[in-house]
Amino acid sequence: MTAAVVVAPGRVELSSAELPEAGPADALIRIEGCGICASSLPLWEGREWFEYPFPPGAPGHEPWGEVESGPREIVGRRVAFLSDRAFAERAVVPSDQIVALPAELDGLPFPGEALACAVLVLRRADVSAGQTVAIVGLGFLGRATAQLCRAAGANLVEIRRGDEPDGEFERVIECAGTQEALDTAACLVATRGRLVIAGYHQDGPRTVDLQSWNWRGLDVVNAHERDPLAVIAAIEEAARLAAAGILDLAALATHRFPLERLGEAFEAARTRHDGFVKAWVAP
Repeated sequence: MTAAVVVAPGRVELSSAELPEAGPADALIRIEGCGICASSLPLWEGREWFEYPFPPGAPGHEPWGEVESGPREIVGRRVAFLSDRAFAERAVVPSDQIVALPAELDGLPFPGEALACAVLVLRRADVSAGQTVAIVGLGFLGRATAQLCRAAGANLVEIRRGDEPDGEFERVIECAGTQEALDTAACLVATRGRLVIAGYHQDGPRTVDLQSWNWRGLDVVNAHERDPLAVIAAIEEAARLAAAGILDLAALATHRFPLERLGEAFEAARTRHDGFVKAWVAP
C-alpha cells in the first residue's frame, strides 16, 4: 500500500509499505480519510525529542473507512477505528477497536477519535442544563465541545485569543493547550467550580497559581482518556450525536486534501487561516 512518511520536520514523502498480517479477529480497512490533529503539529514542526523518519502512516490517528475483509458482520460497513498509522491507504485493525457508522453519516468525513475527545471532555466536565460554562480556545476540540454543551442546555460563553472575558463560571473548559489559555481559564472559574484541562499541553511545564486554586476550592480535571475501550465507546456516542445532527460534521471538518498533499494539510492546521477548523486527508 501507499503510506505517507514524515521524514524530517516539515517534510513528508509517499512510500510503499507492507500491511501487517491480519489475524482471525482483525479487519482490513480501506481508509477513506484521516483528520490532522493539532497534537501532531510539534512533530511536523520538529522538536529535539523526536526521531525521524516516523513509521509509515504515523501520526495519523483520526481515521475512518470501509471494511474490506474481516468479521462477516462488518464487511462492507463504513467505520471509524483506532490506529496511529492512518496516513495510508489501508489499515489492519482489531475488530474490538472498530465502530460501525450509521447510514445518516454516509459521504461525510468522520474523524471519530477527535470527536470522541469532545464527548469525553463533556463527560469529565459534568456539564448539565442551566450551568454557566466557558470554553477557552475555539479550535476543533473547543467548537465540538461547544456544540455538545449547547445541546446539554448549558449557558455557554466562547472565549477566543485576544478576548478580555470577565465573570465567573461553574465550568471552564480549556481547549488550547497553551500557558495563556490555562491562565485565562483558571481565572474564570467560580468558587467551588471545575476547571477542565482538555488542551494538549506538550511543550514543557506549566505554572499555576495554586494559592488561588486552593482559596477558591477548585476541582481540576484532566479530560484526556487513555483507555482504548473508553475511546471506542465515545466514538459510538459521537456517531449517534452526529447522526442526530447534534455534532455538525460539515462545520468541524472544513479542509480536505489528498494524501500526497499531507504537508499542505499540516501547514493549514499550523497557520489556521480564516474559516479553518480541521484538515483531513483522503488517500
